[in-house]
Amino acid sequence: MNFKIVKVDSEKKKDIFIKSQWNFYKNDKNWVPPIIFDRKKLLNIKKNPFYQHSEIQLFYAENNNGDVVGRIAAITNDNHNKTHNDNTGFFGFFECINNQNVADELFSYAESWLKEKGKNKVIGPENPSMNDEVGLLINAFDSPPVILSTYNPEYYINLIENSGYKKAKDLYAFKLTPSSYKTDKVQRLQAIIRERYNLTIRELDMKNKAQFMKDISTFKEIYNKAWVPNWGFVKWTDEEFNFIADDLKMIANPSLVIIAEVNSTPVGFGIAVPNINEYLIKNKKGSLLGALFLSMLYKNKIQSMRILALGLIPEYQKSGIDGVIYYELGERGVKAGFKWAEASWVLEDNEPMIKGLTISMNAERYKVYRLYEKDI
Repeated sequence: MNFKIVKVDSEKKKDIFIKSQWNFYKNDKNWVPPIIFDRKKLLNIKKNPFYQHSEIQLFYAENNNGDVVGRIAAITNDNHNKTHNDNTGFFGFFECINNQNVADELFSYAESWLKEKGKNKVIGPENPSMNDEVGLLINAFDSPPVILSTYNPEYYINLIENSGYKKAKDLYAFKLTPSSYKTDKVQRLQAIIRERYNLTIRELDMKNKAQFMKDISTFKEIYNKAWVPNWGFVKWTDEEFNFIADDLKMIANPSLVIIAEVNSTPVGFGIAVPNINEYLIKNKKGSLLGALFLSMLYKNKIQSMRILALGLIPEYQKSGIDGVIYYELGERGVKAGFKWAEASWVLEDNEPMIKGLTISMNAERYKVYRLYEKDI
């Protein structure tokens, strides 16, 4: 097949890049179309604060008929390299027909661009960072993704690995149901931990503006402390945190955004959000108006939620408080009408978190996402 690689250097080409994603999922019932408005916002180098310290270059492959048959983004992240003292670049937003030549050429262009930026290694997929949608789905292709999770055809595994990429790290997703976590043992254990640490749980105060801003600052502070040891972690800047918080505020249920306090001092947090992918999957054209209309129809019919983030300051990371936060979110989720929850993602070597989910909460590991790496 004849094709050429196009470097995205205009808004028109960026629009083609974004909308080309529909080319690869025409007959896939489990694909959730992104909202085009959100994708444009994510890739807007002037509005997304991620690009204050990072760069991105988009490419797509076009055949003789003018159809896009593949795409990729090459990404630098200066804050990552400063944090981890390395010289790594990233790839993301990868889509491709099942053709190794097209995939190889896309990776070649992305890698060449990153080499020009002085990078000697590539990690991906990150869309565009670890704080966004991340990883390639490598199993469980029979169900739609939950909110802010990736989804892709199974053959992408071969395309990426045949282009010279090896596993860097796996990320796990766990499934929780009331019947799995609400056992006598779990209820006794979390009650003991609450008493031992004089632990209280409160939700985010969205009515009192001053308290809300204080709580937001607390979330950011705990998150940045809690995740420092984690592989690939990069602290959020204030601007990035606020950018993401503004988006999540649009769909958040305040009762599912909680702070754990020991003797009235914040030590941890948990955030769960309704899985709006349940209705966005019906928004076939990815229109903002369609998403808003569907939200009005299905807002109170959503069956699941995603436990999006959980953090404990280092002093309490082996205390069992994480299990209490999961339990509390589960109870609040049931009260809100949800039937099940996904807790994701968790690094494959984060043993305390995995034990907290599998042993304390009887959660089922049901999806795995993979990050790949390659020296260039």
